Amino acid sequence: MRLVFLLFTILFTSCALDDGKPLGVLFEYDQEHEGMIRIKSEGNRVVLGTSESTAKFSESPKMNVDFTYSFSISKNEVTRNEYAEFMGGESSSIQDSGDLPQTNVTYYDAVLYANARSVSEGYDTAYTYSSVIYDAKGNCTYLDSLLFNPSKEAYRLPTEAEWVFAASHNWRPNQGWNNLNSDYRVHKVCTADINALSICDMAGNAMEWVNDHLGNFKDTTLINYIGASKENSFKERIVKGGSYHKSPSQAQLYSRGDVYTVTSSTKAEYVGFRLVFGRIPDPLYFDSKNEISNQFNIVASLSSIKEMTESNHLKMAFVNKGSSSLVYVDFSKMGLSLYEIKDNLKVNHPDISPDGNYVAFCTGLEGVSGSSQVYVRDLNPSGSNLVRLNVESAAIPRFRVLPSGDTVIVYVSDAGNNKEESEWKQKSTWQVPFKNGKFGTPEKLFDGSYHGGFSEDGSLAVTGARLLRANVNGKDSIWYNGEQACNVSLSKDNKKQTLFLDFVGKTGKDFAGKSYAVHEYLWLADSTGKIDKYIAAPKGKTWDHTEWSSIEDVAVASVVNQLGMEESIYMINTNNSSILKLIEGSDMSHPSLWIEKTDFSYFANELNFDSAGFYYAEGNPPHFEVMQAKMEMFWKMKDSIDFVIWGSSRAKDGIIPDALSSVKAINMGHTGNRLYSSVFFLENYAFNHVSNLKGVAIGIDIDIWDGYDDHHEAYFSASKGYAYDQNHNFWVDSLPSSFLKWLDYINPVSNEMYTTYMIYKGYYYIPPKSLSQEGEAFVYQDSLWNHAPPDIIDRNLDALESFLKNAEKRNIYVVGVIAPQVSGFKKTGAYGRYGPRRSVAIAAIEKMKELEEKYPDFHLLDEYKMNENDYSYDMFYNDDHLNNIGAALLTSRLDSLLKILD
Repeated sequence: MRLVFLLFTILFTSCALDDGKPLGVLFEYDQEHEGMIRIKSEGNRVVLGTSESTAKFSESPKMNVDFTYSFSISKNEVTRNEYAEFMGGESSSIQDSGDLPQTNVTYYDAVLYANARSVSEGYDTAYTYSSVIYDAKGNCTYLDSLLFNPSKEAYRLPTEAEWVFAASHNWRPNQGWNNLNSDYRVHKVCTADINALSICDMAGNAMEWVNDHLGNFKDTTLINYIGASKENSFKERIVKGGSYHKSPSQAQLYSRGDVYTVTSSTKAEYVGFRLVFGRIPDPLYFDSKNEISNQFNIVASLSSIKEMTESNHLKMAFVNKGSSSLVYVDFSKMGLSLYEIKDNLKVNHPDISPDGNYVAFCTGLEGVSGSSQVYVRDLNPSGSNLVRLNVESAAIPRFRVLPSGDTVIVYVSDAGNNKEESEWKQKSTWQVPFKNGKFGTPEKLFDGSYHGGFSEDGSLAVTGARLLRANVNGKDSIWYNGEQACNVSLSKDNKKQTLFLDFVGKTGKDFAGKSYAVHEYLWLADSTGKIDKYIAAPKGKTWDHTEWSSIEDVAVASVVNQLGMEESIYMINTNNSSILKLIEGSDMSHPSLWIEKTDFSYFANELNFDSAGFYYAEGNPPHFEVMQAKMEMFWKMKDSIDFVIWGSSRAKDGIIPDALSSVKAINMGHTGNRLYSSVFFLENYAFNHVSNLKGVAIGIDIDIWDGYDDHHEAYFSASKGYAYDQNHNFWVDSLPSSFLKWLDYINPVSNEMYTTYMIYKGYYYIPPKSLSQEGEAFVYQDSLWNHAPPDIIDRNLDALESFLKNAEKRNIYVVGVIAPQVSGFKKTGAYGRYGPRRSVAIAAIEKMKELEEKYPDFHLLDEYKMNENDYSYDMFYNDDHLNNIGAALLTSRLDSLLKILD
C-alpha cells in the first residue's frame, strides 16, 4: 500500500521553541514498527537549552542541533502491558491499568526493555553490557560495562535532541496531565494532549528518560548531537517533559532534570519512557568542558579490574593519536575518570612513575631517528608542573628505582632503528635522577640505545626497533635468533621477563607450530632470552605498543583492527593468558599502566574486603555516593569535632559548618533522609564515636514525615557498609585499627566529590541563583496524605521524643531545625512541597513546642514560621532548598542560638 504522508506547518508565534521560522515536517505512522511514528527530521534543526537568566547552568545557553537523519518514535509512553510483555511480571493488580505508563523504572530498566524489543523483532541491540544488578524490587540498578552503539538499527531511548524535536511541535503543557487536573496520579496514555505529530503525553502524565549523559551546552550549532561523551562526577542523566505532579509552568522544553539528582539508577512514580528506532550516522558527543570529544569509552568495571590485579588503585596514561595529547585515566574511582591533557606538545611513549604521581613522555618515536625531548608532569587531570629535561636529545623515558631507593629516569639519545650495529652503537643510554618534581644531573650508562627497560639490579637491559637486543651484565647480545622484533618491554620485577612483538619469522612459527599474522602474538622471553609463551590478540585483531605494568604478571597493550586503527587497550595477565578490555575508542596508543601493590595481610585480620567501608557501590542511588564521601569525612574528623548536623537535603544545602563560630561542626545532611534516619544515624554513629560531642542539629521536615522509615530501609538492604557496621554493633567497643587506612585504599568516589565535601565539612555550595518564580510554589503530591497511615505524625513525634531522652542521658543538647521554604506555599493549603495540610503541621509544631518545655536541652529553631519569614525568593535555589545566600542567613540564626547554649 502506498504510504500517505502528512504535511503540517508550524506557524509563527511568540512562544518558546516553536517560535521560529515556518517549518514543514513530514511524518507518517511507521508500518514496520508497531506503535511508532516516523519523523522526517533530516535537514531540520532543533534548539536545546534556553537563554532565560533564571535557568539552571546545565540548561543554558541555547544550542542548535541539526539532523542529517530521520527516526521513528513511540506514539505513547511505554505502557505497563507493553513492558510486561518483554520484561515479565504482571502489569498491575489494578483493573484496567495496563494502559497506564510504566513508571518507577530506572534508566537501566528502559535500556533492557529496548534491547528486549530489538531482539524480539530480529534486530541487533543498541546497548551492550557484561552483567546486571537488580534491587530487591526487581529494578535494574546497574549494567556493568554498559556501552551505547548509535550505529545500530535498533530500538533505543531517544536522544535529548530527538525528544525535543518531537515534542516541540505544538507544545501545550496546560493540555496535558499536570498537577492541576491529574489528582496527583498517572493516567492512561493518550487521554490528554496529543501534539501536531500525533505523539501523546510529552507535555504531561509521566516524565521520560532520554539517552544522554548530562553535559553543558554552548552557543553553537552541532550536527547529530547525542549528549556528553561521559558522565559527570555525579553521574547525572536527563529526564524530559511534564508530569502529573508538575504545574504547566514548570514543564519547559528546555528542562533537563527533576527535583533531585537524576542518575541511571534512580526511579520515580512519575518517570517513565518511550522508545525510538533507527541508527544515528556520524554521531557527535559534546563533553562537559564544551569541547567536541573524540570519545574514549572505559568499558571495564572496577570489579573485573580488581579480579585480575587484586588492586583497587590503577592509573593509566596513553596517547590520543588524533591530537597527539596525553590522556590520563584514573581507574581508582567509582565512575572511572578519564581526562585529556591538551597543550602544544606532541606526546609519545608515556611512562608512569613508581609512586603513580608523575608521568614522563617524549616527543620522538621508537624506530625513528632524530631529535626528541623528554618531559615529566604531574599525573592529574590538568597535567600540572611540567618540566623538561635540559639535554640536546632524549627519547623513550622509563622510570627506575635504584637499589638505594632513589628514583631515576632511563632514556636514550636516539630511538632510531637498531639493525646496523655500528650505527646503533653511536646512540647511547643514560639515566637522570628525578626527585620532588625536578631533574638531577644525567649520567651515561653505556653505548647503544636500550630503551626497552632496565632491570632493578642493573644486570639486564633490552631494546627492540628491528632487532631484539639485550645487554646482560654489561655484554651486548642479540636474542630471538636475530629475527625482526619491536615493542620490547622488560618487566619491573625480579623475573626479568621481556615482552615483544614479531613479524612471523621462523622462530615464532616453529614455537607456535602454526602460521599467524604480524603482531598477532604477544611473546614472552625469560631473563636469558628463551621464549616462554605467547598470548594471542583478540580474534581478528593484532597487538601494538606492548608494555609491562608496574606489577608482576600484568601487561598492557593496544589492539589494532583490520583497518590498522588502534581501537582499544587491553590488560593482560601473562600468568594465565587472560585478557581484559579496558578502553575502546579510536586512535589510541602507547599505554602505560600503574597498579598499586596492596598488602592485604594488613587488613585481612580485621576487615571484610567486600563490605567494610563500602557505603556506596555501583547501582546504589546517587545520594549513597554523597553519603560515602560524608561517612569517610565522619570517620576521619570524629575526634576533632563537637557538633554534628544531620537531616535531609535541606540541611545539607542550608547549614554551613565553618560559619558556626562556637562549635566545630560537620554537616551530614543528605538527600533521601527522614527524621527516622537522622535519629538512627546520630544515635549509632555520632553518639558512639564523637568523643567530644556536646550538641547536634537535627532536621525537622514535617512535609516528608509521611515516608517515616521507607528510605532508611534502603540503606541496609542496598549498602554493604551500613549493614557491616550494624553487624558489628556500630563498633561501639572500638573501631578496627586499619579501618581509616582502608577507607583511603578503597576510595570508591571521585576525588572531585570527596574533596568538595571535605573542604566545606559536608556543606554543598549552591550558587546565588533561584529557579523559583516570585510568589509561586508547587505542591508535589496530595497534601491530604491519604497514602500515609493516620498515626504517621504521632510516630514521628514519638521517635523524636525517644531521641531527646537518649540525648538527655548523655548531656547532649539538640537543636531541631525547621528549614524555610518559599512563602508561596501559604496560598496552596499545603504546609510545604510534599504536604501535609497546614492545620496538621501547626498541630505538630505545637507538640514539638511542648517537647521543648519538657526537655530543657531541646531547642526548636523554626525558620519557616508557616511561611511568615524573612527569606526572600532570591535566597532559594528552588521551592524548598536554600542557595548559599539563604544558607548564610539560616546558619547565622543557628550560630546565634549556639552561642547562647555553649
